[in-house]
Amino acid sequence: MKIVVLAGGISTERDVSLSSGSLIYKALKERGHQAVLLDVFLGYEGDDIQEIFEKDCDWAARVGHISEESPDIEQIKALRPDWKKNFFGPNVIMICQAADVVFMGLHGENGENGRVQACFDLMGICYTGTDYVSSALCMDKGLAKELFAVHKIPTPYGFRLKKSDLDCYLEKRKQNCSDQNSSLEEGGAISFSLVVKACCGGSSVGVYMVSREEEYERALQEAFRYDEEVVIEQYIKGREFSVGVMEGHALPVIEIAPLEGFYDYKNKYQAGSTVETCPADIPEDRAKEMQKWAEEAFKALRLKNYARMDFMMNERGEVFCLEANTLPGMTPTSLLPQEAAAAGVPYGELCEKIIETALRERK
Repeated sequence: MKIVVLAGGISTERDVSLSSGSLIYKALKERGHQAVLLDVFLGYEGDDIQEIFEKDCDWAARVGHISEESPDIEQIKALRPDWKKNFFGPNVIMICQAADVVFMGLHGENGENGRVQACFDLMGICYTGTDYVSSALCMDKGLAKELFAVHKIPTPYGFRLKKSDLDCYLEKRKQNCSDQNSSLEEGGAISFSLVVKACCGGSSVGVYMVSREEEYERALQEAFRYDEEVVIEQYIKGREFSVGVMEGHALPVIEIAPLEGFYDYKNKYQAGSTVETCPADIPEDRAKEMQKWAEEAFKALRLKNYARMDFMMNERGEVFCLEANTLPGMTPTSLLPQEAAAAGVPYGELCEKIIETALRERK
């Protein structure tokens, strides 16, 4: 089968995407597919496009390791001065149209927000993962939380704040006045400690833990560097978990326990920074409850193919769904492949199953 593994891009998760794409590409090559690893932003400028799937080369050789810091996106953009007129790199669309399926190894902006998926739908390109509607719903953490509330899926109390309203919000906080954006806070549902996070960020980039008033404004300012809107929610003290869902059915629960701090960018992608246990060492009823809510979130957000839901369990054993990931990481340290392996599905077979589902759903 001719497969394009699409990765890279210009989100803060670019390095993670390239690492995911490299692993997916290698697995598909080992299973006999004519696979090409393509950077969606930088594209391909060779003169052998018509024979690209027969090209004898290691497309993953140029992909480096994930650093402890998120990549410098401005340096990447400088490689293509024309990028504002066309997000897709040279020949990306043409190569994807020639493939039987595109395996979406993208993460973050313009990978998980539905824009690439919408373009591919118009172009008749088959791709893995969910569609543009559910991608957009999940990318907006504030909107996803609202849908969780409508469907009675437990989630931490929280509210949204736009950058344009920040000065007014801070001033009213100083005056101790109520405000429609802070109604939950004023009502007592939110108090320190808090979590401040960019509304459409990923890989914990733009996420800040706040335990004191003097940290709050600085966290807001930092989060607004990544997005025009942030979500402020109650911090849940306890244990962190994740549950993958494939075709509506939950995989085994995995527990994530960072050795230091919380599950931030460094702890997610640097080997040895986190202890991950799958299946999680929790009572069976807690695991089943978490899996049930993961499946409910999958339905509420209209997800397709596969996704991953993140959870916290507080010290009383109460479960809270934090968010959904529409294109979960597929790196050497990623959670979904570990969960699939615990269910008896090795990495290469997992990639095949994702492709089979995509082909069947988009036939």
